[in-house]
Amino acid sequence: MNCELHKEIREAEIAALEAEISQLQDPQRLLANGIVSPQLEALRVENAKLKFQVSHLERNIEKEQRRSPDHMVSINQIVTDVFALAIRQAFPEVEDAAILIQKGKFADYQCNSAMNICQKLKALGIKSTPQEVANKIKDQLPNVDFFEKLEVAGPGFINVYLRKDYVAEQVNSILRNGVKPPRILAKKRVVIDFSSPNIAKQMHVGHLRSTIIGESVSRLLEWVGHDVLRLNHLGDWGTQFGMLIAHLQDKFPDYVTKSPPIEDLQAFYKESKIRFDEDETFKKRAYNAVVQLQKYDPDHMKAWNLICDVSRKEFKKVYDRLGITIVDRGESFYQELMKDVVRDLDDKGFTTVEDGRKIMFVEGQKVPLTLVKSDGGYTYDTSDMAAIKQRLEVEKGTWLIYVVDAGQGPHLELIYAAAQKAGYYSPKLIRVEHVAFGVVLGEDKKKFKTRSGDTVRLIDLLEEGLARAGQKLKEKERDKELTPEELKAAQEAVAYGCIKYADLSHNRIHDYVFSFDKMLDDRGNTAAYLLYAYTRIRSIARTAKVSPEQIQAGVNNGGVQLDHEKEWNLAKTILRFSEVILKCLDDLLLHSLCDYLYELCTAFTEFYDKCYCVEKDRNTGEIVKVNMSRILLCEATASVINSGFHILGITPVSRM
Repeated sequence: MNCELHKEIREAEIAALEAEISQLQDPQRLLANGIVSPQLEALRVENAKLKFQVSHLERNIEKEQRRSPDHMVSINQIVTDVFALAIRQAFPEVEDAAILIQKGKFADYQCNSAMNICQKLKALGIKSTPQEVANKIKDQLPNVDFFEKLEVAGPGFINVYLRKDYVAEQVNSILRNGVKPPRILAKKRVVIDFSSPNIAKQMHVGHLRSTIIGESVSRLLEWVGHDVLRLNHLGDWGTQFGMLIAHLQDKFPDYVTKSPPIEDLQAFYKESKIRFDEDETFKKRAYNAVVQLQKYDPDHMKAWNLICDVSRKEFKKVYDRLGITIVDRGESFYQELMKDVVRDLDDKGFTTVEDGRKIMFVEGQKVPLTLVKSDGGYTYDTSDMAAIKQRLEVEKGTWLIYVVDAGQGPHLELIYAAAQKAGYYSPKLIRVEHVAFGVVLGEDKKKFKTRSGDTVRLIDLLEEGLARAGQKLKEKERDKELTPEELKAAQEAVAYGCIKYADLSHNRIHDYVFSFDKMLDDRGNTAAYLLYAYTRIRSIARTAKVSPEQIQAGVNNGGVQLDHEKEWNLAKTILRFSEVILKCLDDLLLHSLCDYLYELCTAFTEFYDKCYCVEKDRNTGEIVKVNMSRILLCEATASVINSGFHILGITPVSRM
């Protein structure tokens, strides 16, 4: 029925568009109405747009007809489509009517479009009340198998009540087929830039947000089916390498044949910086080393590779702990490409020389791009222009994402505008966006630093998280019930999960306060609470001695029954997962997913408190009754939470 409904909706849209095209294609009628160029030309453009829309909708119908268990249904999207069709049929004269669907306070869903349509009708000289508009919409709604009833309430709200058997069947589908992503219209080639630490420097708390957010966004996009290339835009080139190489030559003169034992690259960097600042002879040698490096001299390239390798090993320690997967592609990758991009912009006539610098002005931007400095060197502008060009033209990216702090916004806007001016992409066809985030604050609401005022090293932060999580587990005497291996797994899951969740559960655009005490609290919206809840839910079937085979048999023999109000509420909450995923895909704000998982765990707790899943003899403790329908609800809840954990990069454990 869903498939037939979607087909009906799309065919109605096509019919309406074809009618418009037919009218636009009749030049005699247009001339009779006094429409001549340039209006005629504008209508021809509109005609082309409508043809494209018809083609797009026809493809959608074909996809709906091929619909399979590979995708989880979004009830919110179905309700939206049904009301979109009804509104178009009820008010064909109203253009761009807002389809306002939300979770209902007194119903399952609510359509709030009547007021908006009423105002548009008034502008057309048509008098009507919101209640009248709402009733007309209601009268045009098709008979579908998932609405129990519809009612108009208050100032034109249309309350939607879902059928319990329909919701139950969707939950059963999750149990049969697993949690599947919602269907996306087109799979894209996504290139996402995140983390991006500097070689020869320690990863610090400033890299935390980009790394965690970038990983989670990548997981989200991969899970729904996009082709994702994760790039680590390392700071692995530049003048600082001159002083590092010169210092390496002095400290380890046989570095070409014998790998130097550099254990603390941060200390090595500080030593070279002191010499650079205080020793003029060393400074000259450092500048010469940069020149040799830019010429790709073999010995200097060997030194550069050694330094980069030491850093990468240190970065890998952090990435392995946090479960980060990423491809290193630093600034060095774009060195030759920078020459090409400058030549391309020259050939297109976009560059000009001012005060010895080669720059490019972009309309609407306050400052120009600086492509070549007066000394002939390139800049971040140059490397970023080379990078965006390569990602679009070579990597064939159709969606570029930069997970960079909010302070880089003006710079990225300049790069995007320049790339558009250069003809590298059109924002109508390619999605290029800045996934911005605020800074991490200490509990004093200032930038998060150590007590001595130094930047917090990321590895130290993870170590402290591990220690605190271990202490928390011991306070709960989990060390007495878990094996050493289980305790270690729980400790790592809580420590790293809490650090990730504390970041992702906040709106990334805002700053957030880092507090181990709050994030390790197992009450409230924290990873600790969700991990404990998940483990508890998974243990229910195990305690009841219900096997996976028995669960599948239960699905096939009646499945989920939704008689109790708490069962009903939990089932509806489970099915909201797909609409939350679609929202996250739209705005890339993952706190919506965190809020949903907390809401789901809360709904489960309310269900579990009121609905017995397993009944035991009060005297012997033996199981006397297992409510299979409720066990199925437990399993569906756990499956959805597990999928949410996967996207957030949180590792659940079977015992805590």
